[in-house]
Amino acid sequence: MASADQQQPLWTPSAEQAERTDLARFMRWVGERRGQEFADYEELWRWSVDDLEGFWSELWEFCGVISSKPYTGVLGSHEMPGARWFEGAELNYAENMLRAEHDADAVAILHTSEVRAQDQPAQITWGQLEAQVAAVAGGLRALGVQRGDRVVAYMPNIPETIVALLAVASIGAVWSSAAPEFGARSVIDRFAQIEPKVLLTVDGYRHGGKDFDRTAVVAQILAEMPTVEHTVMLPYLTAAPAALGDPRPTISWQELSEMGEGVELEFEQVPFEHPLWVLYSSGTTGLPKAIVQSQGGILIEQLKKSRLHLDLRAGDRMFWFTTTGWMMWNFLVGCLFSDAAIVLYDGSPAHPDLGAMWRLAERARITCMGVSAGLLSSMEKAGVHPAREYDLSALRAIGSTGSPLAPESFRWVYEQVGSDIWLFSTSGGTDVCTAFVGGCPMLPVYEGELQARMLGCAVEAWDAHGNSVEDEVGELVITEPMPSMPLFLWGDDSGERLKESYYAMYPGVWRHGDWIRITPRGGAVIYGRSDSTINRQGVRMGTSEIYRAALAVPEVLDALVVDVPREDGELWMAMFVVLAPGVALDDDLKAQIKRRIREDCSPRHVPNEILQIQEVPRTLSGKVLEVPVKRILMGAAPHEAASVDSLANPASLDYFVELAKTM
Repeated sequence: MASADQQQPLWTPSAEQAERTDLARFMRWVGERRGQEFADYEELWRWSVDDLEGFWSELWEFCGVISSKPYTGVLGSHEMPGARWFEGAELNYAENMLRAEHDADAVAILHTSEVRAQDQPAQITWGQLEAQVAAVAGGLRALGVQRGDRVVAYMPNIPETIVALLAVASIGAVWSSAAPEFGARSVIDRFAQIEPKVLLTVDGYRHGGKDFDRTAVVAQILAEMPTVEHTVMLPYLTAAPAALGDPRPTISWQELSEMGEGVELEFEQVPFEHPLWVLYSSGTTGLPKAIVQSQGGILIEQLKKSRLHLDLRAGDRMFWFTTTGWMMWNFLVGCLFSDAAIVLYDGSPAHPDLGAMWRLAERARITCMGVSAGLLSSMEKAGVHPAREYDLSALRAIGSTGSPLAPESFRWVYEQVGSDIWLFSTSGGTDVCTAFVGGCPMLPVYEGELQARMLGCAVEAWDAHGNSVEDEVGELVITEPMPSMPLFLWGDDSGERLKESYYAMYPGVWRHGDWIRITPRGGAVIYGRSDSTINRQGVRMGTSEIYRAALAVPEVLDALVVDVPREDGELWMAMFVVLAPGVALDDDLKAQIKRRIREDCSPRHVPNEILQIQEVPRTLSGKVLEVPVKRILMGAAPHEAASVDSLANPASLDYFVELAKTM
């Protein structure tokens, strides 16, 4: 790749395109109100992080946030954790999305799936969406759901799931979801923590042309969640799902809606920092972290992202391939704040072939299409020629996330999709349900580079000593609070797990767990995770969950798993196992391990390869050395990857050093 000063942009917005954006309008609007000029985006970003109170209050006014009570202060303290936003304000997330000024006949959602396949995506108008939310909210209230109660969904990326989320938010209850491809143990480990009152579920799902009945899994989930009082079953695969065998009441989705039919939609007014939902971000030990985010914090962050950074507006059609177990689903729902329609798809992105998403783009007239970096790489290798094979005349932007987008994939998009496409790679986290660095519609696109740091997000690269570095790889840190940062982790009454998760390395500063380089022109390059959470095709899972599944196989005594990026942009997921004495790793045992991981975790986290080792490298305190092993397999010397003095068994690294030579 050429050096930054020699590199030519792959795409540059015209002056007219840049001036038309909501971002440019916001820049002018703030300048006029505050009597200051911003020469470019970099100056606007700098102001947004230097004057957090000014930026977020101006965004509130610019976007017209609806609140029944005004705020008395924007940010009481900059302390992290502990910052409190927009104190005194009362509002409702769902009310701000289902705004009265919407054209009731305008399209809000387009949707299709492998189960509900049709030539053209079906449509739901804003009027229909509001009516469905009102009915489901009325039904949930009839079941006894009140403000603060938890409602969980084991449902796919279909309109009913969005309806349920907005219904729950309208009540002031707390939402959480998991994709139906998750195994029972993974779902229980998440949902049981928050003690839900109602479980919403489907009977199964279809992926890659195959049906997966989940009624037995749902029964297993219910058996370990005694707080659930009611189960709502949506027949998705079959007209009459099998009985769950649980003594507690089960009703159908239709019955739930009929219970609330004719009930007027009410929006419970809650404080800005009232919990909206719980997302899950797994570490390497213990249960997944149950991250609680606020109604107001997510509302204002999603307004910023959808309107300013995605430049979405009425008439646009926004799609992102995601499951309900990934924060990108929550992000996609938030795009409704822009007045654009969103496009939903449930199924495999490669069924019946890798042209599936492009056919959807053609039929739904998608204007902004989001996919994973891995999927773009797969399309490139498969020889897909989207512009030649499909009508993509409506498409103006492509987004990518999940892992760093390889330079080759940047070039492929401009060669095979369109020379006038705005391609933005984006990187953030479940922990804040947004991006730290990503797209800016006013800036050029450079190969292999994320365009900019997001407004209001004080991103820096820090070295191990806490020094900010530029044009050098360092830890991605956030030096100032953001409204969508976790209120708390569920069950973490002392706040110690929250501090340990994000603030242990640099007290008072958020350390995210990514390697980042800030480029001289203000863009960024992400080099992957500096921790060991594994994101596979949009399904993110901690290694502890994968180990739990593997170690359930009697012959497996210990295990280590890593996801290693290769030069072609693909990720190679390998599991290294220590077996019981006298046991050999044959094909049958490999199949048994893979089957257990597929059933307990997800099909996405089945390793590409399973290899036998003598011992797992560990620290003196017993922690598995996943990141050092990953770095060794990427070419780092052992002394660069780990401190030998901190290891309980330094010789265990020799195997990985030799393996790296063959890769």
